Amino acid sequence: MSLKRAFLSFQKPLFFTHRKLLQPPSDNKILRLNPTFHCRSSIRASTAAAATAKMVKAIRVHELGGPEVLNWEDVEIGEPKEGEIRVKNKAIGVNFIDVYYRKGVYKTDLPFTPGRESVGVVTAVGSGLTGRKVGDVVAYAGNPMGSYAEEQILPASAAVPVPSSVDHKVAASIMLKGMTVHSLLRRCFKVEPGHTILVQAAAGGVGSLLCQWANALGATVIGTVSSEEKAAQAKEDGCHHVIIYTKEDFVAAVNNITSGKGVNVVYDSVGKDTYQGSLKCLASRGYLVSFGQSSGLPDPIPLSDLAPKSLFLTRPSLMHYTATRDELLESAGEVFSLLSSGVLKVRVNHVYPLSEAARAHADLEGRKTSGSIVLIPDNEL
Repeated sequence: MSLKRAFLSFQKPLFFTHRKLLQPPSDNKILRLNPTFHCRSSIRASTAAAATAKMVKAIRVHELGGPEVLNWEDVEIGEPKEGEIRVKNKAIGVNFIDVYYRKGVYKTDLPFTPGRESVGVVTAVGSGLTGRKVGDVVAYAGNPMGSYAEEQILPASAAVPVPSSVDHKVAASIMLKGMTVHSLLRRCFKVEPGHTILVQAAAGGVGSLLCQWANALGATVIGTVSSEEKAAQAKEDGCHHVIIYTKEDFVAAVNNITSGKGVNVVYDSVGKDTYQGSLKCLASRGYLVSFGQSSGLPDPIPLSDLAPKSLFLTRPSLMHYTATRDELLESAGEVFSLLSSGVLKVRVNHVYPLSEAARAHADLEGRKTSGSIVLIPDNEL
């Protein structure tokens, strides 16, 4: 059975129905007649909770800001509830979305533990849950946030099995990026043989996979990078034409490469610095797929800017393309299948201890990295 079919046949979690719990009488006279009833119950519940909770290390954010707001702290973790699993993380992916939440570009309540991608081993299974067992190696990407931790509680429905042939660090580095690329190339705009595409930041974690996958689909791939070193990597990843945007105007270069026709689609994760140029690179009825803003939020785009060439603009989120269990398994299965077949290759160029997540963020924002970044829990080093 192929990896893709195996993933699609992977059964959804089944739950047993708990017996209905007896509810205490609502009549408060019971409490007056037996004032120790409520206190003793609370003490027993608190004692039980304390007995099952334990402390683990995690990165916590108490205020928004630069990498320095990433704090290494003790946090309490309990037992998984119905439909949940507890996972001991082995490798944690770092993505630009983590930076966006840390800086407040994307909103969430404070304090929080960042991270939306990890691979680990199941250490506990919630009551009534089948299809998962202690010792399973699983990965997740997307919701919930909180992977920058030694252990975490996950909905069982969010976790997918990791093939035994796939290294933990590789799996952690490709889940979120790989499924993002799947949604970009196969769902937002379906790339076919004969299409010409432009990938902004072609040497980044997502950009690298975009170039490899699009090349395998038969597209002509144009990529932008910032240096000669990254240009060499982009060529290795399948870019037919590489533009070093620090040395030449990428709009003029694309116009020259395409003989003035433009490209069918631009995949732009840079945002503010590139989106206007990206629009200019498009052919008639072309698509601008804006999926990130590493240089900052783009200014609003007037609809009138799309009219001269009947252009399309979309701002996708992976969570909307893996909203159902079937979509999640199909996407993850496709990624792992292409990884196993050698179509996709991952460069885990940067590995940091989890406690040094701040340094990883600083290097990522400083454009000192290429390929993928992975955090390893300190107790796994």
